[in-house]
Amino acid sequence: MKPILLLFLTLQTTLFTLHAQEFETHFDGRTLRLDYIFAGDSVAQHICFHKAYSMPVWAGRRSRMAEKLLQGNGQITVSDPVTHDVLYVNTFSTLFQEWQATDEAKHVQRSFPTSYLVPFPKHPVDVSVTLTDFHNRVTASLTHRIDPADILIRPLGGSPSAQPHYVLRSGDVADCVDIAILAEGYTEQELPKFYTDCQRAVDAIFSHEPFASMKARFNVVAVAATSQGSGPSIPRLGQWNSTPAGSHYDTFYTDRYLMTSEIHRIYDQLADVPFEHIIVMVNSSTYGGGGIYNQITLSTSDHSTFKQVLVHEFGHAYGGLGDEYDYGDDMANMYNAETEPWEPNLTTLVDFASKWQDMLPAGTAIPTPKADIPNFRYAHTADEWAQINAATQRVGVFEGGGYQTHGVYRPAQECRMKINEVEHFCPVCNRAIRRITEFYTAK
Repeated sequence: MKPILLLFLTLQTTLFTLHAQEFETHFDGRTLRLDYIFAGDSVAQHICFHKAYSMPVWAGRRSRMAEKLLQGNGQITVSDPVTHDVLYVNTFSTLFQEWQATDEAKHVQRSFPTSYLVPFPKHPVDVSVTLTDFHNRVTASLTHRIDPADILIRPLGGSPSAQPHYVLRSGDVADCVDIAILAEGYTEQELPKFYTDCQRAVDAIFSHEPFASMKARFNVVAVAATSQGSGPSIPRLGQWNSTPAGSHYDTFYTDRYLMTSEIHRIYDQLADVPFEHIIVMVNSSTYGGGGIYNQITLSTSDHSTFKQVLVHEFGHAYGGLGDEYDYGDDMANMYNAETEPWEPNLTTLVDFASKWQDMLPAGTAIPTPKADIPNFRYAHTADEWAQINAATQRVGVFEGGGYQTHGVYRPAQECRMKINEVEHFCPVCNRAIRRITEFYTAK
């Protein structure tokens, strides 16, 4: 073996050992589930601690514990109360913060349950939860002590009769990204269809790069849970169904926004499986879905655009990717011109060097003029679609994104995060997904 290669392998082994020792010094290999209530209105936010639970297995990362790759709109931090060293940190976004931008939030206060998983500590720790706005300003925070000996930390999971149904099993939970797919709107008789739909979901996600080439880093488990009736609730039609995740259309009075705020209920359903990311598979042929970073993905199973929508929404929830389309000038306050968005595929040019500046071809104009390609709504021939899909691989700085026409820029003229019709993620989104997967699975 060559000396340089031997040195590299030795350093890798040493680093892995140090990471394992660091994890084992502070954590015991179980999961601590922390339930919170976020509440408020358009101008105020409040965080309340609700309950704590223990689960048998920690499925999250065991290295780079004190690092965060993306900022998100919130953060949970576990720290040593004596040294104040950060022992673990993770970031997220919430449905509550989306709701704050609605007209309803100007007139009433509402509460939203949420849950987060952290490694179970061996000694008392301080847990801090913070929420931030679109200007990256902290708008609410809570710090509380967790004592692992607390008799009110209720154990969940570990049922001897629980037999996880893996759709994809690539390795141990400590080495892979673990995704749980929860059945929503499936009756007992429809559970075979649920397992088929889960396989279709796996096929859809892992047909796209970089997921395809990184498939060996993922586990996907299907969690069967039955509903009284078939399908989710549709409030505008007066249809309410008792379902495991409590999902419904008409979220924020938007017909196609299929989402749930019942995060505690969902985590209860997943108590017997180790997981990091959640997909709720909704048994419906009606278009709808949503994805919230490090919280949840929802997608309907039987709409003709199932595969495209699922991959797009998973791009939000898993990769922290922002929408690259715009709604005109109605959302002009979504991203502030003086603040760089945290999403890796959006920029206001405030700190473009932290985004995809290194991927720009020399001499690229900013903003980048759009290429003359066919309109995807009217494209029919293979040559027209080839031109459209080729536009996903041309990196530039195209104005329009994050729902805004002006002041926000996206990295490609077309991308899976902009329209469902294209086949690929653009190179910037591809790199962002690759980076976060490497972050989660680093040794």
